Amino acid sequence: MRRSPILILTVLICGLLSAGAEAQDKIRDLVVKIHATHHTPDLLRPWTKNSPQQVKGSGVVIDGKRILTNAHVVKYASQIYVQPNQSASYIPARVEAMTPGMDLAILRLDDESFFDNRGTLPFAQELPRVKDNISVYGYPTGGTELSVTQGIISRIEYTDYYYQATGLRIQVDAALNFGNSGGPAVSDGKLVGLVFSLIQNAQNIGYLIPVEEIQLFLDDIADGVYDGKPQTHDLIQTVENEALRKRLGLPKGINGVMVAQPYRNEPNYPLTEWDVITQIGGVPIDSDGKVAIRYDLRLSASYLVQKHAKNGQLPIAVFRDGKLIAINLPARSKRDLVIPYLLEAQPRFFIFGPFVFSQTTQDYLERLGNQRAASFGRQPSPLVTRRYDKPAFENEELIVVASPLFPHRITKGYDDPNRAVLSEVNGVPLKNLRHLVEILRDSRDEQISFKFAASGVLTHETMVFNRAELKEATSKILEENGIRYPYSSDLRTVWEAAAPAEKQSAQIACCEPAHISR
Repeated sequence: MRRSPILILTVLICGLLSAGAEAQDKIRDLVVKIHATHHTPDLLRPWTKNSPQQVKGSGVVIDGKRILTNAHVVKYASQIYVQPNQSASYIPARVEAMTPGMDLAILRLDDESFFDNRGTLPFAQELPRVKDNISVYGYPTGGTELSVTQGIISRIEYTDYYYQATGLRIQVDAALNFGNSGGPAVSDGKLVGLVFSLIQNAQNIGYLIPVEEIQLFLDDIADGVYDGKPQTHDLIQTVENEALRKRLGLPKGINGVMVAQPYRNEPNYPLTEWDVITQIGGVPIDSDGKVAIRYDLRLSASYLVQKHAKNGQLPIAVFRDGKLIAINLPARSKRDLVIPYLLEAQPRFFIFGPFVFSQTTQDYLERLGNQRAASFGRQPSPLVTRRYDKPAFENEELIVVASPLFPHRITKGYDDPNRAVLSEVNGVPLKNLRHLVEILRDSRDEQISFKFAASGVLTHETMVFNRAELKEATSKILEENGIRYPYSSDLRTVWEAAAPAEKQSAQIACCEPAHISR
């Protein structure tokens, strides 16, 4: 019996729709809802933490019985649970690896039977193209069930992420909301990226972390340690201006980016001011600082660093003094900062008498927000002038009075040095927080003086205390405020390394739990 062409076409269409629905159902089973309890540190009271906050996000199953999600979904999480699609079960999970800079994290489940008879979402093998269609899966706010939205790729660029990290980023025009974070974006049944950000005041604009960045992260943690993406930190500029090209003696046809300021000034550093980097890994750079990746995509030349850096070295070509020379440039995972980022670490602090001393971090300055301008006076504080400086010497840190002074009679007549940078103790210039603890631990002087860096029209006064009264005040302040220990965990062994008699006295005065309210 002969079938009509219309019937055959109908059967084919129904078959394709059925296959597509089945494929989508399989993807749905790979997308999970993540419930996390965030317990973030209180940066202005570094001995404690903020109230727990419930956060929800999304994740996707990848190979190796792992869940891929965003770092910001699980960062500082004291509890993490994974909820499968169409299930009331909450499976305990833990963070196996994380990069806050690139906003990626891997979770392991306590009960791995979840992965039985469940596949994985394959990765796309190349970057998508602008106008490619995508489907975004996740658990956005406004409902409890899995949401699937459609959109298109609208832009691909190499740009800044978080904490001075840089990488590829895909912009999408798709309906995204809070809770979509960590959810997969899929094209032709393959993962092309992970949702990680959205523009709050724009409609249907969000960002994906592309598979290439995800794969770099997974390759990095294969040995159990995250080392970070290789980067260069020299200040560069384009060579489009004709007068600048003449000053550099650049022949026609030679382009690149000029080194405006080398990252280091040491004689053995391979780059100097006015050098023009013409190639990275053998790939020529345009005069506007970009490189052609394929016929429809040009990216910042910085993209080539992660492609060609090996073992901390990046092969480049440099035009210098009329000649092209080959150079191996050091490529480091992060830029050294005297005021670093916390990333996922806890703040470091030491309480002594009425003072709360802490290592200054970028997170602390961000927490201060608009309070900074008024607090620092007309003459900028080192917290402003040195914010993005490299350390002046190895292990240099800025030590700040992180909180207002605890009330105590020994502070009578002194101004509160809250947010001031401590520069000297008993005339000794400070190197870092550990150095401060060692000085206070080993001091046998009858009095202890604290000097602060100038940070305003009124220079912070020098504060002098009797050493015995400081130690007595420490014990009382800890007890009154229910603080168990006067130091962050990394400083405990430093403080307790005193001579036996002094150590016993310090424990009784400062940190014996039996004498402190819990």
